[in-house]
Amino acid sequence: MIDPSLRALLEDVAGGGTSPAAALERLRTLPFADLGFARVDHHRPLRQGFPEAVYAPGKTPAQCAAIVAELVGGPMAGPVLLTRVDEATVTTVLTVVPGGHYDPVACLGVWNPLPRRTGSAVVACAGTADLPVAEEASATLTALGWPPVRLTDVGVAGIHRLLAEESVLEAADVILVVAGMEGALASAVGGLAAAPIVAVPTSTGYGSSLEGVTALLAMLASCAPGVAVMGIDNGYGAACAAARILGALERARQ
Repeated sequence: MIDPSLRALLEDVAGGGTSPAAALERLRTLPFADLGFARVDHHRPLRQGFPEAVYAPGKTPAQCAAIVAELVGGPMAGPVLLTRVDEATVTTVLTVVPGGHYDPVACLGVWNPLPRRTGSAVVACAGTADLPVAEEASATLTALGWPPVRLTDVGVAGIHRLLAEESVLEAADVILVVAGMEGALASAVGGLAAAPIVAVPTSTGYGSSLEGVTALLAMLASCAPGVAVMGIDNGYGAACAAARILGALERARQ
C-alpha cells in the first residue's frame, strides 16, 4: 500500500514540480525518527495501511506532545491517534499540536482523520456501561475513514432490540461486538450475520464476571463459528483488526 501523500510526492518529482532534494528532505524521517525516548515509526502506513498510535498511559504530557508533533509533521498524511489519554494530558498536547479533536468517552485524541472510505462497519454494544470501549473502537474506525453504524444497548437481556437491527447487521462488511457480563452478544450476532465478527470482552459486570475474564472465555468458546476475539477492553485493537479487513476489501474492489 502506498500512502496517497507519498504517491503525490513521487508524481510531483516525476513531473518536475518537486526537486529530488526537496523530496529527500521530506522523506528524511523514513523509516523512523529517533526522539531519544521514542522511535516514531513513520513507515507503518506503508507496511500496514494505518499509522502508529500513541498510547498515552505511562508517558508524560510532554512526551505525548512530542510524539504527536512528530507524527503530524512527518512525511505521511494519515491520521494521528493518541489513545487512552486523559483530559489534562490531551489539553497539553493540543496546546503544542493544535488542530486535533478529543473524544472524552473514547479517551481518544485524533489529528488529520481520513475522509470516508469504501466499506461498512457496525459496532454493536451490549450495554451503556460498555460504551467507553465501543466508542474507542468507533472513534478509531472513524479516524481511519470508516465511520461505523453504532448499535448501542442491544444486549441479550432484551434480544428483541438486536433482532430489530438484523438488516443493519446483514449489510455490514465487518461487525465489532462489545460486551461485558457473560459476553453472550458475540454468539448472538455471530449466529445472525455473515460478516466477519470481531468480539471485544469488557471488564463490566458483577463479581463472577471477573473483570472481563468470564466474557473473554465465553467469546472464545462461542458456538458461533468464526468469531475472532480481542483482549479485554481492547477497542482500539478491534478497530485495527476491522481496518485490516476493510482495507483488504477496498483494495479488492479497486
